[in-house]
Amino acid sequence: MKLRLTALAALVAIIGAGAVPLSGSWAQDGKKAGANPVGIGSNWSNSVTKDGEGGIQLDKKQSELVQKINVYFRDLPDLKGTFVQTTADNKRSKGKFYVKRPGRFRFDYAAPSKLVIISDGDYLRVQDFDINSEDQYSIDQTPFRVLLRKDVDLLRDARILELQEVDDVVIVALQDKNPDTVGRIKLFLAKKPNLELREWVTTDAQGLDTRVELQDLAKTEDLDPGLFKPMPIGLKKSQ
Repeated sequence: MKLRLTALAALVAIIGAGAVPLSGSWAQDGKKAGANPVGIGSNWSNSVTKDGEGGIQLDKKQSELVQKINVYFRDLPDLKGTFVQTTADNKRSKGKFYVKRPGRFRFDYAAPSKLVIISDGDYLRVQDFDINSEDQYSIDQTPFRVLLRKDVDLLRDARILELQEVDDVVIVALQDKNPDTVGRIKLFLAKKPNLELREWVTTDAQGLDTRVELQDLAKTEDLDPGLFKPMPIGLKKSQ
């Protein structure tokens, strides 16, 4: 259970601070939202909503930069690679990831974890094969809704909370304008040779950061659609 809590802390911003499971072991157990492993709770939800109400005013150059980010995500090909997660207390875990637009992605944590986080484009599921549990969320409750939709338009759909260029890196923090999507995500994109997502950072209610770095990025045209279909709980996760 401790490993599950640590791994899921990195995905607070992805799953959405105010998201409530549609189904799953936590809902079935009748636990309050603040007790679940994805950082969902009233304190975190309130702090994020308050900080993200306005967004920043963009000048012409910044607006053009956001449009370039839009094009990057609109044209994003199918991808696969590895990820490394580092928590605030320097605990590291790793695994493999797969992305297939629109809206589909999968994170497989490496052994000894038996955790899989998977989206089929409509629902995001957190499956833990160590304790045979599953939590399910609507993809519309996650910040990935605005990044992996067919017609990505961050100026239309998101509040830009931070935007800057530091050396060869673009940093953008955003929050979905949809009131049902409570949460923020801060992206780091390399500028050279082409714009490319390299990592993101999430921050919890106590101000503790968790960093997820993407590595070994590779375009692919042969991702098995079955990767984005959840396995029945009770079956052994393959490594």
